[in-house]
Amino acid sequence: MTAEAEISVSHRQRRYWTPGDQVLWRYRGNGTDEVHIARPVTVVRDDADLLAVWMAPGTACVKPVLADGTDVHREPLPSRYVKPRTTVVDRWWGTGVLKLARPGEPWSVWLFWDHDWRFRSWYVNLEEPLRRWSGGVDSEDHFLDISVYPDHSWHWRDEDEFAQAQADGLMSVQAADRVTAAGRRALGVVRAWGPPFRDGWEDWRPDPAWPVPELPADWDRPAR
Repeated sequence: MTAEAEISVSHRQRRYWTPGDQVLWRYRGNGTDEVHIARPVTVVRDDADLLAVWMAPGTACVKPVLADGTDVHREPLPSRYVKPRTTVVDRWWGTGVLKLARPGEPWSVWLFWDHDWRFRSWYVNLEEPLRRWSGGVDSEDHFLDISVYPDHSWHWRDEDEFAQAQADGLMSVQAADRVTAAGRRALGVVRAWGPPFRDGWEDWRPDPAWPVPELPADWDRPAR
């Protein structure tokens, strides 16, 4: 069987989720296999070209904190990545977030609105390509991000965290170079105003019948 035929069979055999299904969108700690972010989401679309999910306001999510309970982003940057951590369950109190990911791409694109559904911006989250499993998708965050606005302007985000992660040994020089290259490829899509920016997702709205997904007790179960 040729490689192309194997890929075709793989796509036919893959089980896609149905709109309204509830899955987990998780991140593992950099260089570890431990889940430190888990967000229950509702599937909007899932096919060979795109996974789109909705994280509703009020969703119970797992997030990392320092061992003493301090919010990670309240810790000064020089010690943020070296102090011991644990995880806690908290609510997503912001407006909902629509997350879009294309298979194999080392980033996902998130859409943010204000409370009156006035569209605010896209957020390009640089990360490992999503790895699917029976209960959702897993990735590893790469610290560096890009904000994109309706007027097509953009800027890098979290460059200081990206540099600190390298200084603290969470990312090698080679890995950092790959992340930066991925960011430049993403910016090529932005400059060309390719998908998903041109696809009208900012006008999308969730089904009001969808309940807020619950966080399963085994949110950190192995990916199978």
